[in-house]
Amino acid sequence: MKLRVLIVDDEPPARERLRSLLAEIENVELAGEASNGEEALRMAVDLSPDVVLLDVRMPGIDGIQTARQLGSLTEPPAVIFTTAYDEYAINAFDAQAVGYLLKPIRKERLEAALAQAGRLTRPQLQRIASAGNRERRTHIAARQREGVRLIPIENVLYFFADQKYTTVRHTEGEHLIEDSLRSLEEEFGPAFVRIHRSALVSVLHLQSIERNADGQYFVRIRGCADPLQVSRRMASELRERFRL
Repeated sequence: MKLRVLIVDDEPPARERLRSLLAEIENVELAGEASNGEEALRMAVDLSPDVVLLDVRMPGIDGIQTARQLGSLTEPPAVIFTTAYDEYAINAFDAQAVGYLLKPIRKERLEAALAQAGRLTRPQLQRIASAGNRERRTHIAARQREGVRLIPIENVLYFFADQKYTTVRHTEGEHLIEDSLRSLEEEFGPAFVRIHRSALVSVLHLQSIERNADGQYFVRIRGCADPLQVSRRMASELRERFRL
């Protein structure tokens, strides 16, 4: 089977160069081209490429953050960075890239990197991506009918889990996401506080903590009309954290 490759670069000549090189390599086909990180994520969801050739310096979310978002997909692709700057190498491999090619890219180096990526199985790529997501992301990726929407973490009001689904409520609405509440808590740590086994709220948007006559605690979130109930199990942790 041919290796399906997605090219991501904001410069048309760079995309053209990679496209011409891929045409010279056997068992490789071009899945598509994207000019920025958001477009890359949408195309990755729609096209399910095996490999993403990813530039580092791009407008909007850069290549490093794009790689971390790609790693959060259910079936993450292998990522090979293509850049003119060698100072990003450490961050690139922290993001669990399988290759790092400096421009101008030579055919033999690209061919070797693609061969290495092609030897990785999907379970191996999932483990690699999981290791790369230890560093906190700046956005949460939510799938929607039009593709992928990136939600800045500072806009998130709270996360709510209902059975196998997680909902992110943010300043512009709400979306379903694939992340589990536990993984979100591990990743974003001090920026959020658990108030219930099914709810994780943003400290940034926490307006007040209230207690009724029965001793039940509630939190009010800016932008939300209704208060959220705090479970009795989590109330003690909430009191300790905020010294109530």
